[in-house]
Amino acid sequence: MSTFVTNLIESIMQHIISTKPHYEILDGLRGVAAVMVVAFHIFEAHATNHLDQFINHGYLAVDFFFVLSGFVIGYAYDDRWAKGMSTGTFFKRRLIRLQPMVIVGSLIGAVCFFFQDYPMFYKIHDTSVWLMLIVMVVGMTLIPLPVGKMDIRGWGEMYPLNGPAWSLFLEYCANILYALFIRKFSKTALSILVFVAGAVLIHLAVTSPNGDIIGGWSFSDEQLRIGFTRLAYPFLAGLLLFRICKTGEVKNAFLWCSLLVIIALSIPRIGGKEFLWANGLYDSMTVIFIFPIIVWLGASGKVKGKYSSKLCKFLGDISYPIYITHYPLIYIYTGWIGTPKTTVLDVDSWTTYIKPPISETWHWALLTFVSSILFAWICMKFYDLPVRKWLIKIWK
Repeated sequence: MSTFVTNLIESIMQHIISTKPHYEILDGLRGVAAVMVVAFHIFEAHATNHLDQFINHGYLAVDFFFVLSGFVIGYAYDDRWAKGMSTGTFFKRRLIRLQPMVIVGSLIGAVCFFFQDYPMFYKIHDTSVWLMLIVMVVGMTLIPLPVGKMDIRGWGEMYPLNGPAWSLFLEYCANILYALFIRKFSKTALSILVFVAGAVLIHLAVTSPNGDIIGGWSFSDEQLRIGFTRLAYPFLAGLLLFRICKTGEVKNAFLWCSLLVIIALSIPRIGGKEFLWANGLYDSMTVIFIFPIIVWLGASGKVKGKYSSKLCKFLGDISYPIYITHYPLIYIYTGWIGTPKTTVLDVDSWTTYIKPPISETWHWALLTFVSSILFAWICMKFYDLPVRKWLIKIWK
């Protein structure tokens, strides 16, 4: 009996020692950015070009996620390799964390697919159920689809049923490279890589034909170049930030960091169509400087108060489910907005159709927004958490 008690106490002590403090604020900021992505995509349905988009820089949330990912991966796993964690164990943990929602995101996209049969998605009408199911199964594996016969929507996405999954593909690539190589890099080597990746990011941004770093969702040479350029600096910078910077003590960090994220993503287009490079410079400087500062501030703060803690936890819990499940609903809303109605000026000319302002469709926009959050919570509560718990149990 005494041996049993001794072993139990040792086990409990090892668990306590190995348990790290949790960055609640960073979880909450991930949720803030995810909610902003939903709002960005809703307003994007009404935009006619990049210049008149409300929440104009919402696309930079992806780059913010990559900074967070690099920081959190370093915090969670850097010291575990020396304690005997294998590469296989690392991959298991990442699969358990990410893959269940990838699968359900593709499934939701399939369920909603034929409800999105609008003129702008010109390939849906001619897509067979069997082809759609094949695309769904491939999407569940996160194997990217090249532009071609599998492009069942006509938008050139590598995941036509759930477009935002492209960033999860890049996240997996970053995780694989981290486990195989990057984790072994010294601070000096990592710093050099961060500097080079930052220079490449600036070049992409200021030379972009649209004056931004939007892109990465198609399996083509150009889009993959954009995607990996967007991944390289923020992920590596987040990892380097964890390794070299000591956190401080910042009061009201969640409030200030949330405001900074919202402002950074909402700021209007810079430079107009005459000076596209100016907006590209804003994009790159935000990713290179502002986002790491926000992550450092968030890591330096503590959540005080029961309600603040609950809010951060809620936002953190639903952040990933929101991001990976909301877009099938956005497809429906976007298709409906982009379909000529009685206000069309010339029914024979698609180009003369003017999209209705959100002031005319705000109730449907609000319904889409709220439904995205509610649906994400349901997926998290009744699918993601139970499945991950089960996988952890069987993969011990």
